[in-house]
Amino acid sequence: MIRLLLADDQRLVRAGFRSILADEDDIEVVGEAADGQAAVSACHELRPDVVLMDIRMPGMDGLEASRAIAGDERLASVKVVILTTFDLDDYVYGALRAGATGFLVKDTEPEELLQAVRVAARGDALISPSVTRRLIAEFAGRVKGPRPDPRLGALTEREREVMQLVAAGLTNDEIAARLVLAPSTAKTHVSRIMSKLGARDRSQVVVLAYESGLVSPGWLAD
Repeated sequence: MIRLLLADDQRLVRAGFRSILADEDDIEVVGEAADGQAAVSACHELRPDVVLMDIRMPGMDGLEASRAIAGDERLASVKVVILTTFDLDDYVYGALRAGATGFLVKDTEPEELLQAVRVAARGDALISPSVTRRLIAEFAGRVKGPRPDPRLGALTEREREVMQLVAAGLTNDEIAARLVLAPSTAKTHVSRIMSKLGARDRSQVVVLAYESGLVSPGWLAD
């Protein structure tokens, strides 16, 4: 059972998401929050697996709340999915850097919402692959030149190759198919990469890949 927390300052938005999620046998909405501070407090109290977090809320916004959750070791298992009205929101890249797992636009289809919650819960891939890859490339392209990161020196050549594919938005199964590996082997490579980089989840691996220059915007684009 996936434990879910809804964080949005609009009650109708929360009610809409709850109505979509309530019929699913594997998802339980365990709480709601109307601002970022309440969301952080609810995470400590309820320990959800996933938080659907609106990025723009009064007081502590979703970006600050995401950073607070990601920076708290006691909440290491909590995955944050940012909700935004626009698919190219200047705050979203910052949210990914702050530790959010990914993002969804609020008018996403119900099927994609459900899939996103499940994907986030298992930490398998970024959210909204149809737009997330484009968004990361868009905002990573604004970084003033790559910033070499010494942590990449700990990666093997194969791990660097896998990291490039993670940055391209591929799932473990897709990476396995691309490199002719067993899915379990691809998963092991990703886990080792995250461990060596000290990354909380795949989104931080992706951000680091772009910021370090390991990949560049548009690489392996659709």
